Amino acid sequence: MARSPRTAAKKQPRLRALPGRAPPASAPLLDDEATLACAREVLEAEANAILGVTQRLGAPFLEAVRLVRGCAGQVVVTGMGKAGHIGQKLSATLASTGIRSVFLHPAEAVHGDLGRVARGDVILALSNSGSTEELLRLLPSFKRMATPVIALTGDAKSALARGSDVVLDIGSIAEACPMGMVPTASTAALHALGDALTMAVLRSRPFGTDDYALLHPGGKLGRSVQRVFELMRTGAANPLVRDTSPLAEVVGVMTKTPGRPGAACVVDRAGRLVGIFTDGDLRRRVEQGQTDFTIPVRDVMGKNPRCVTPETLVLAATAQMRELRVDQLPVVDVEGRAVGLLDVQDLLAAKFL
Repeated sequence: MARSPRTAAKKQPRLRALPGRAPPASAPLLDDEATLACAREVLEAEANAILGVTQRLGAPFLEAVRLVRGCAGQVVVTGMGKAGHIGQKLSATLASTGIRSVFLHPAEAVHGDLGRVARGDVILALSNSGSTEELLRLLPSFKRMATPVIALTGDAKSALARGSDVVLDIGSIAEACPMGMVPTASTAALHALGDALTMAVLRSRPFGTDDYALLHPGGKLGRSVQRVFELMRTGAANPLVRDTSPLAEVVGVMTKTPGRPGAACVVDRAGRLVGIFTDGDLRRRVEQGQTDFTIPVRDVMGKNPRCVTPETLVLAATAQMRELRVDQLPVVDVEGRAVGLLDVQDLLAAKFL
């Protein structure tokens, strides 16, 4: 009788600790109060780091503002790791305030992305240590391109600082980390310093809410600065009738106007707004048995209607329509001429309501 072979048991490999290191022990769980205390310590450390930078502002910061404000090309922001993430946000903030900016990844730059940089640009280089190898390799190229470098760093004597034209020093900052290693307080300080630079430049150049609206057409920011002239109905879509027009003609204009606004702006001979007639006015007359459509609209229109100007914020106009409980607002110019109509349908489409 043949003997059945025995299946050998597989040996599991033994895990060995790295030389000189003990296996990691699980950290004790914090209770709720200790967790909140830890969070407060982090916030306080980061707040103190930012406040510390305020004491370091001086002539270099003013020179950085002058360089960025006078930049003939674009502001090129670069940084590696966590500082690089801060740099991407800084570049986006600069662009949102009308300053041409691009983020340059240091590792990609040495493989061809330096083509994004040209004479006339200004470089913002972020590194807390000031010794980031990927950044240091770019300095000779920046010098050959004659692009001034502004260093944002925590070491004013570092290689990055020595190779830069302007140094914005955040100082030596203790990280808000039990190991003192994870970039936290230092990145908060770099972030705040970048915002301070951007806002200082913004205040020193002409840039208003209209410019901001042009660069932020979408989302909540865009809606907050949008003006009535961007949404109002004009031209053939603006239902205008003379105050002498018979009611039948007015109803016809309301019906045939593109978009069926449900109202007509009543104007005098000079085109000045003198009243408004709406679908609601028409329904109420029919319900009361008043079906004479030959009478002039001036006898039945709503007189002295509330109106807005083309430059009124759409948010303000929307609030006014809510308060008055109306679906249309006439839009008039400085001389009182009816130049448009703001309709609730357009506010709904633009998500103001």
